[in-house]
Amino acid sequence: MATTKTSKGKAAAGKAASSKDAKAKAAKKAALQGVNSHSSRKPRFSVTFRRPKTLKLSRNPKYPRKSIPHAPRMDEFRTIVSPLNTESAMKKIEEHNTLVFIVDIKSNKRQIKDAVKKLYDVQAAKINTLIRPDGKKKAYVRLAADHDALDVANKIGFI
Repeated sequence: MATTKTSKGKAAAGKAASSKDAKAKAAKKAALQGVNSHSSRKPRFSVTFRRPKTLKLSRNPKYPRKSIPHAPRMDEFRTIVSPLNTESAMKKIEEHNTLVFIVDIKSNKRQIKDAVKKLYDVQAAKINTLIRPDGKKKAYVRLAADHDALDVANKIGFI
């Protein structure tokens, strides 16, 4: 007996093909439209645009910008330029236990005090500074009571 083809097998195969076809068409449509096609625009109630605050990462350099840190710019040898030995400075040494120095224009009283301590091993009680008309800075260094300015001046070698 000859076998006859039934339409039942073709119908089942056609149904599977059409579902695959529909799925492919849906995927194509989604790809063309994109995934964000249904989002609505947020209403803005102000005319000025404020940029949103985003993540700010700290710097992470690949290499240091300076190879080595610089030497101290204001050491004791740069702070004190020279002792002053005028008549009025000698009077200060004898009567007020005070040494007079020409110092760097950029140095402050703390730096002058530290420089005097390091260079001459004496404790300064008080520092007064002024800038002379010629543009140099003059410092009056009053020594503590246990140090004598005349001895320090002799040690420095300008008396």
